[in-house]
Amino acid sequence: MTVPNTPPDPTRDDVPAVPDANPFAPPQTHDVAGLPPLPEGIGGVSKAESSPVDRLMSELRIGAATVVVCAVLGLAMAGLWAWLAPKVPLVVDGDRILYADPEGEQRAGADAVFVLVGLGMGIVTALGAFLVTRRRGGGISVAVGLAVGGLLGSLGAWRLGRSFGPSHDLIGEARRVGNGGRFYADIDLGAHGALLAWPMAAMVLLLLLSAAFGKREEDPPPYWAGPYGQPPLEGPVGQAGLDGHAGPDAKDGPAGEQGGADGRRPGLG
Repeated sequence: MTVPNTPPDPTRDDVPAVPDANPFAPPQTHDVAGLPPLPEGIGGVSKAESSPVDRLMSELRIGAATVVVCAVLGLAMAGLWAWLAPKVPLVVDGDRILYADPEGEQRAGADAVFVLVGLGMGIVTALGAFLVTRRRGGGISVAVGLAVGGLLGSLGAWRLGRSFGPSHDLIGEARRVGNGGRFYADIDLGAHGALLAWPMAAMVLLLLLSAAFGKREEDPPPYWAGPYGQPPLEGPVGQAGLDGHAGPDAKDGPAGEQGGADGRRPGLG
């Protein structure tokens, strides 16, 4: 029967014995003097540590860039909404302006189109922000930038989309087409909750992408691991010792046993 973690036999010459050594203690680390330094960016060590102000400014720049990109994409969303949203047809009847289709759902359709375009913009911005910032591990600035930028982009798309659509001057349009003429009413957003479609979609997708494909922190090394550049630690039994002495020969038994030539341990009879 093999006894694990048994200290070396002090009577043997090929295995160094350490007086008063704890056989259950972890291996001692080597002296790493003269070893090459840890490369920059590996193991959390860098040549020049960034100050808190520098890190804050970096986060602010990333967040501001995200907001600007979302605001610019709001222009594209405004054009898409004005182009795809269904128009409300009106007809001139004497001195009255009436709905050409009183039971039409064009107003609700315009809200639905706004929501769908906003969801698409949220997916595009979240995917782009994740791919650009994945190497650095994202950050709170990316999430805040997407939330603020998505809301500003939706507001801009709402305001600009109304100006891109039909005219707001119903009286002027009625006079232009004359009695019996038809024209379209301006598009508008009836459900203001649709403004949240973009930021909510961006935040949810960013969370899913970060959880599934985000940068992972490395597991901490075990407690017995030595510093960077240290040669691999070798066990005290059956392998080279810490001071370079050779361990027992293979004939002394399998690894973990330090018996004699007959496979029996000294002193165990």
